[in-house]
Amino acid sequence: MTRTKPLRSGYRNRRLETPPTRRTVIGVASQRTSAIVLGGPGGYLNGMEHTRHRPPRELTRPRELVVVCAPLRSNVNLSRIARAAGCCGVTRIIATGRPMKLDPEVARDAADTITLENRRSLEPVLKDLRKEGFRLVGLEQTTDSHDLHHYAFERKTALVVGNERTGLTDDELALLDEAVEIPVWGLPHSYNAATATCMTLYEYCRQWPEG
Repeated sequence: MTRTKPLRSGYRNRRLETPPTRRTVIGVASQRTSAIVLGGPGGYLNGMEHTRHRPPRELTRPRELVVVCAPLRSNVNLSRIARAAGCCGVTRIIATGRPMKLDPEVARDAADTITLENRRSLEPVLKDLRKEGFRLVGLEQTTDSHDLHHYAFERKTALVVGNERTGLTDDELALLDEAVEIPVWGLPHSYNAATATCMTLYEYCRQWPEG
């Protein structure tokens, strides 16, 4: 018989007991939750384990992608671009304006694998790359930019990145073949220059995964 406890009001409060069947169900659910959190036999219920520093994929041919930067304000942004470029197999970055250098703490191994060329101004660089057969694609919001989601990159592309604050000037835009922009769904109205470059590099590699 279940023991009861008298209350001050004179009523007797019957202590509720969880039915055995319910306790069993709760117990099974708890075991399942524990298995998901703690892992089953072998460590993980779904078989996944963390792998750090997986070897890079091999390209069947060298990347024909060059990153060209208008004068940037920050070596950190350039180094972030270099890190992403290195992961994408890019080996050449051209920085214009004042002499720039890569921060190895930010660029990591890319500081050793990427050739950084410092040039005084952007316009002569673009003209030289055009002579080399590169498609000049600016990363900029313009009245005629292509949505990155629907743009097909040519294999031999020079990706031109604007200044963090002012972007690409009208004179610089006039030298390009095309411009692409990345849609935004909130505020602010644009991505950081380094972030946008990283996203665009990945999209290029998605289209040309073998090089």
